Amino acid sequence: MENLVQDAIQNVNLAAVMPSLVLCCFGLAILMISVFSPKGKTTHVAWLSFAALLVTGVVSLMGWNNRQVGFYGAVELDNFATFFNITFIVAAALTILMSDDYLKREGYPIGEYYPLILFTTAGAMWMASGTDLMTIFLGLEVLSISLYVLAGLFRNQLRSNESGLKYFLLGSFSTGFLLYGVALIYGATGTTKLAGIAEALRAGGDVLSNPMLVAGMVLLSTGFLFKIAAAPFHMWTPDVYEGAPTPVTAFMSAGPKAAAFAAFMRVFVVGLEGMSDQWTGLLWALAILTMVVGNVVAISQTNIKRMLAYSSIAHAGYALVGMVAMNEVGLSGILFYMLAYTFMNLGAFAVLVLAGKKGEDNLTLDGFAGFGYRRPFLGVALAIFLFSLMGLPPTAGFAGKFFIFAGAIKAGYIWLAVLGILASAVSLYYYLRVMVVMYFREPTEDFAWVKMPAGAMLSIVLAIVGVLLLGIVPGPVMELAKLAIF
Repeated sequence: MENLVQDAIQNVNLAAVMPSLVLCCFGLAILMISVFSPKGKTTHVAWLSFAALLVTGVVSLMGWNNRQVGFYGAVELDNFATFFNITFIVAAALTILMSDDYLKREGYPIGEYYPLILFTTAGAMWMASGTDLMTIFLGLEVLSISLYVLAGLFRNQLRSNESGLKYFLLGSFSTGFLLYGVALIYGATGTTKLAGIAEALRAGGDVLSNPMLVAGMVLLSTGFLFKIAAAPFHMWTPDVYEGAPTPVTAFMSAGPKAAAFAAFMRVFVVGLEGMSDQWTGLLWALAILTMVVGNVVAISQTNIKRMLAYSSIAHAGYALVGMVAMNEVGLSGILFYMLAYTFMNLGAFAVLVLAGKKGEDNLTLDGFAGFGYRRPFLGVALAIFLFSLMGLPPTAGFAGKFFIFAGAIKAGYIWLAVLGILASAVSLYYYLRVMVVMYFREPTEDFAWVKMPAGAMLSIVLAIVGVLLLGIVPGPVMELAKLAIF
């Protein structure tokens, strides 16, 4: 027993979880600061949280080309995890910057909001660095529980209550599928470590013909597909996105989605690579379904938050194309796309945060009539983000889609790439419609309520820089993404 404890202590290696450990320590400290702060005074908490993310970003970058393995191989801080950690930090930082004045406007200046963002980010980091199914599940639970609270943060608003409850019920249900899949895979292979699962599949024999393994793979993929909002597991997305506070919606659309893709890639590309013939065909069909459903249903939406929710479903479909390709270009394209999508989608939501009245009933197409003339900077910023979401050059969205579809073509999935391009072309209609309303409709409002707080403006400027930088010179980041894949 003494030797077992000694071995456990020697195999901990806190360096493997150092970014998330630093973030959790900051989160706990900021939580206590918010408790003892005067009621309604949250600005200092927001900026402390932003500073915590900057420090965590520096710690994360120290892990590049400095692979650390800990906890008996259950956690691995490699280039893959480091790249995604930076993506999570960018998503959390932009969310925090746009949140303070918004929460005060809506009457919910709650200091605990910011530690919840930090804890969600820490859970995402565990998902990206987890090399054991139980570690990934632990990260998923930390992430999900914090998001359930954030989605229902506005306790006195029916829409927010509905959002939190729906996300909690359906999220718990999908987590059950995922955990049952973990149990079945453990029963078939005798391990929950991804390396052990891959070794069992390479050994072949009775393992590959075990129906328990196939069922486990299907259930496991169901849990991940729910988290990335892929069709037909997307039904929760529009209601939750519309009802949640707008900064929370922005964060959910980028950070947790990237975390789900990180875990999805690590489990299927590393652990279940030996079953790629079975799951590639499944993802091929789901990628097409997701792109079509997301783009077609978005056309009929008049509420911009719901439109962006269906848009996020379509973008999950684009990223799945890279999973199907499963080559260097496709997989690294997913990493690049998750970072690019973080900038362009959070930037668009940051503009919505500033444009909304209290209660946000004006976040409709009609409510944006003449917005581009009344608020020129915000109008141009939203146009840049929408162009990027369309996938037009010279924006990050174009570069991301180019790499993903190039990976599919290189792998021989030409029709999948063609269908992806056609689905992306459909999105031009509903994105351009917003710009038509902004610039070609007579304004019915003077938008006098729109304020330009420093935090939100900084988030928009950073998002614009990210979108244009990744679009004009995508090469360096794409090279880093290639170095990050397995």
